[in-house]
Amino acid sequence: MKAVLLMGHGGPEMLRYGEAPDPVAGPGEVVVDIHAASVNAADWKVRRGGGRYTLTRFPHILGRDFSGVVSALGAGAVDLALGDAVFGVTEQGVEGAYAEKIAIKAAILAKKPDHLGHGEAAALALTGLTALWAIEDTAKLNAGETVLIQGGAGGVAGFAIQLAKHIGATVISTASAGNHAYVRGLGADRVIDYNAEDFADAVSGCDVVFDTVGGAVQVACYAVLKPGGRLVSIAPAPEGFKPTRRDVTTLRPNVLRDRAHLERILALLEAGAVRPPNIVHYKLAEAVAAHRVSEGRHLQGKLVFDVRRAEPDTE
Repeated sequence: MKAVLLMGHGGPEMLRYGEAPDPVAGPGEVVVDIHAASVNAADWKVRRGGGRYTLTRFPHILGRDFSGVVSALGAGAVDLALGDAVFGVTEQGVEGAYAEKIAIKAAILAKKPDHLGHGEAAALALTGLTALWAIEDTAKLNAGETVLIQGGAGGVAGFAIQLAKHIGATVISTASAGNHAYVRGLGADRVIDYNAEDFADAVSGCDVVFDTVGGAVQVACYAVLKPGGRLVSIAPAPEGFKPTRRDVTTLRPNVLRDRAHLERILALLEAGAVRPPNIVHYKLAEAVAAHRVSEGRHLQGKLVFDVRRAEPDTE
């Protein structure tokens, strides 16, 4: 099969488009012919290496979420059939979606509805899963509360904005000026231009902060929380940083892979509560260019590889 191979830690030039062995379905697994795979910030962090992102074996195939069609069944994979269109996210600590095929546990996949394009499904998979675990399962955001969502134009934050509005919260977000219209269109009640205004001076009394940026931004987030507030983060604080307040709770979501949360994404989509993000398409062979854009961290929505397309997506 064709795949993007990471030959070693370093810059985007360490990615090579080439051949890799076809996967074989083990017990409880299926092989999926991938039609679309999305690019996530974790991908270029693994590519660069360091800390928990350090790999010991190369070549390595990156990629965590995808959409495609079941092409082989392993023993015990009884709830999916050959030809089923599915989407999903690899297990924690496992990658491999930058390829034409992947073997994965059937139990953590969900069937893709016909009206949802493969590119859209791939773009929603890990972003939606992460936002659901962060906003509903970890922050336990309630109607009437106020939430600040950092980095509103990104995939995870964009889904989180829509989910928070659906729950009934007041949503504040940060974004560059060029992304304000997009973020407001997702449902944000207020958008702060982080290049022109310090959010820590502009906002106070938040029940929840969802930080997708990390670093110094996370440090400043403590100042805007009310006593008893919750800071939920999927990005790291500066090395050695210790929380500055004891009257707020600092949480990190455990983004488990399961069919129930993928089907929750579909239910929200069907209800009109969320929509797929803006998508920029790349060919799988253009992984180097896609990583350069992703690593720039000014993307609106998601980058998606069109691995193979039986028919055009609707986005």
